[in-house]
Amino acid sequence: MTRTRVDHTTTSGTFSLDGQVFEVDNNVWVVGDDHECVVVDAPHDVDRILAVVGARRVKAILCTHAHDDHVRVAPRLRQQTQAPIFLHPHDRPLWQLTHPTDPWDVDLADGQVIEVGDVRLEVIHTPGHAPGAVCFSSKELGCVFTGDTLFQGGPGATGRSCSDHDTIRASIRDRLLTLPDDTVVHTGHGPDTTIGAERKK
Repeated sequence: MTRTRVDHTTTSGTFSLDGQVFEVDNNVWVVGDDHECVVVDAPHDVDRILAVVGARRVKAILCTHAHDDHVRVAPRLRQQTQAPIFLHPHDRPLWQLTHPTDPWDVDLADGQVIEVGDVRLEVIHTPGHAPGAVCFSSKELGCVFTGDTLFQGGPGATGRSCSDHDTIRASIRDRLLTLPDDTVVHTGHGPDTTIGAERKK
């Protein structure tokens, strides 16, 4: 049995794009064992994230995409933990809206594998909500972290800058719905779902 677990917190703040500002609650996922972990997304509150991390070493800050409500405190979290920030390079224009002079550290690529504890997280490039949107899938944990690509009830929002409805539908159909039905979907906002439940919608 794997010793690696998934811990969770939520943070509250704003999402800003195209001159509009929205109040949002974001999920933050921390994947690891008692000694090391990775953080999936860094939205609004470094202290809340560090409370979940505890005394563990943070190996990486993994960004599902670069909308400001997912990366706003990533550089500050990096400063606190000395962990590198990982982001898909296609999201550079969105990242630079929030952090114009403070780059991330490591480019994510489709098929890349990130090891933490005794599990592997595979990067799945799922453009549509954002051009560099990715999901992180773990066969050992039986879950996938989908950011804003897939929610309970369907795809993430499109219709704003750098997003495309047909592209996100293709990403979900071709990249996510190929996962086993019992795969738990840990989303960027709101409750969990499963691949099987979303396949039926």
